[in-house]
Amino acid sequence: MAKYIAKRILYMIFVAFIMTFVLFFLFNLVPGDPARAEVEAMKELLTPEEYLYRYQQARERLGLDDPLIKRYGKWLKNTLEGDLGQSYAYKQPVTEVIKAPLRNTIFLNVFVVAAVLLITIPLGIKCAIKQNSAFDKTIQVLTVIGYSLPVFIIALIFIFIFAVKLRWFPVSGMRTPNFKGTAFQAFLDTMHHLALPLIILIIGSLAGVTRHVRAAMIDALSMDYIKTARAKGLEEKVVIYSHAWRNALLPVITLIIGWIASVFSGSIITESMFNLHGMGKFYIDALHKQDWNVALAIQMFYIVITLVSYLITDITYGFVDPRVKVDQ
Repeated sequence: MAKYIAKRILYMIFVAFIMTFVLFFLFNLVPGDPARAEVEAMKELLTPEEYLYRYQQARERLGLDDPLIKRYGKWLKNTLEGDLGQSYAYKQPVTEVIKAPLRNTIFLNVFVVAAVLLITIPLGIKCAIKQNSAFDKTIQVLTVIGYSLPVFIIALIFIFIFAVKLRWFPVSGMRTPNFKGTAFQAFLDTMHHLALPLIILIIGSLAGVTRHVRAAMIDALSMDYIKTARAKGLEEKVVIYSHAWRNALLPVITLIIGWIASVFSGSIITESMFNLHGMGKFYIDALHKQDWNVALAIQMFYIVITLVSYLITDITYGFVDPRVKVDQ
């Protein structure tokens, strides 16, 4: 197992290296001049000679006159040392700039992942057990509707109902401006602001996961070993959870771990719509401001999450099903 994990980590490093190369060159091929954007605000206050001098200084400081491959080498070296560069827009190190958005995104998505798993796994199992019943058909209709609707459509519907008409929740921000109170009151205020985005993210994720859990369980329950277990007189709970569910876990694990990785990128739309200071909205803002160092750092964050999720998926296979030899 250790040898396999070491090989996969080397593979992940290789893939990440290739992605850094591709992304760095793509971002630097986008039209725009960070040096000019930095000094443009002072254009009216400077003489043409002073403006040109400061512009050249900015290009030299940012290394924009160096060949692209040399700039990539310097950026990669600094990245490996933990220095992600300076944010052009915020004039601060990228590592400092992304701390708050990263914390907010993780905080938001931890609730989404926990809620979706607690709802979809029991719901999918129950639908499989009661296949073709009125309950199952109702859930199937709802999941098809939920699977078909884009997240931003669900968001607009919920904003209209719960924020505009009922006025239960705010529609932007993560906390009340100038809020004063205890730490617990501040937490409740934050959760009040996040309630609507959380509900939307959870509902947007329920349909796909529920349908996959149901399909995996139906397939497992149709196997001959389930009929044998029932013929031996085992309790139905033992048959379902000890036999069928364990064998249904393999396809479900692939889905769930891949879905967890996609939740972070999927929250870009929700964070932008609700003006949440998370990685998604921060990424969009960085692209609009041509703040390439910040955009690169966030994109690499998504890549690392994806690569780690694939590794966790393969390792988990070996624990769920002893027949799967992940080290071969």
